[in-house]
Amino acid sequence: MSDLAAKVRSILGRELTRAEAARQVTDALHAGGFRWVGVYEVTPTEVVNLAWSGPAGPAHPTFPIDQGLTAEAVGTGRSVVCNDVAADPRYLTALESTGSEIIVPIVAAGRVAGTLDVESERLDAFDDEVRLSLERVAAALPPLYDLPDRRLDGLTAHTG
Repeated sequence: MSDLAAKVRSILGRELTRAEAARQVTDALHAGGFRWVGVYEVTPTEVVNLAWSGPAGPAHPTFPIDQGLTAEAVGTGRSVVCNDVAADPRYLTALESTGSEIIVPIVAAGRVAGTLDVESERLDAFDDEVRLSLERVAAALPPLYDLPDRRLDGLTAHTG
């Protein structure tokens, strides 16, 4: 798990669109042993899924910024670990089989620009070691939010 941040930095060093890079990041984390991984963008009013990897798509691809465990992560700028989602009314059900979830804020340009959302079917899946590893991954992700939404394919923009 210690090389996940390095893998993310490698992905972000390639010429990719934001969507391509986000998908490769979620795939790498999923392959690293996490059941479900999502990367989100935080706007002033909502949270929008950029990419996911796991058994099913996000049940809430877009949701208000003040909902779910994400609201606390965005509001405090700190990771939120919920090792028993059934006991936490803030949890927005994504998969019925989820036992634990961690939301890690991605801080870019002095604000929470996005979140890293990781879910496990197990209870108590996220200890301090896993949290710290995912925080290192999140610390490598700010360049994602500087990538273009789509590839320019060598076209030059003209101004009039």
